[in-house]
Amino acid sequence: MFDPRSKLVLALAWSTLVMLATRWEILGIISIVTLGTVVVLDHTSAWLKTMRALVPMTLFLVAVMLWAFDANTALMSALRLLLLTTTFFLFFRTTAPEDMANALVASGAPYALAFIITTAMQFVPVLARKMSEVRDAQRARGIPLENNVASLRYYPALIVPLLIQTFLLAEQLAEAMEARGFGAPRRTFARAYVLQRHDWGLILVSFLLILVGWWLR
Repeated sequence: MFDPRSKLVLALAWSTLVMLATRWEILGIISIVTLGTVVVLDHTSAWLKTMRALVPMTLFLVAVMLWAFDANTALMSALRLLLLTTTFFLFFRTTAPEDMANALVASGAPYALAFIITTAMQFVPVLARKMSEVRDAQRARGIPLENNVASLRYYPALIVPLLIQTFLLAEQLAEAMEARGFGAPRRTFARAYVLQRHDWGLILVSFLLILVGWWLR
């Protein structure tokens, strides 16, 4: 229904609202609205899987923030991370990568930039599956990669193989792009991408959200 560009503006505005919030009551309202959107759009199952994959990073962030600041700052930072992840989870789940790239190119963005954004969107679930495979393999070898603070010291055994597989995927992608003539001129698209009245309304709401967040912070 909405153009990918207007949805991207809304996602960025909501993320800005999350970052501007400095009071628990404001973050609580944002959390209720965000989680309510997940339920209404019927993405709860996929969202829970994403959150489980995010647990190690969240625990690591809490540990670092506790060491550097206090418990209130650590918990607030963890909640912000979860909300930001959920916001872009919803954006990725409701926006086809090809539509996002084509809409950006139609707006005058370089094709290379649109391709980078599209590839990042497509590789998120791929890397999530790779991380799950690496975790299962390391657990089979007796490495306790559980979702708790005590297991944080074992997480290099998860991160290093994941980084290696990421570099291999990037190399394969580069070879495939070269073989298909990446950067060829005169690209055309199957549909026209024009911002409609409801898209401009969504963009206006997005800017109003930023103003409200700045005022309430």
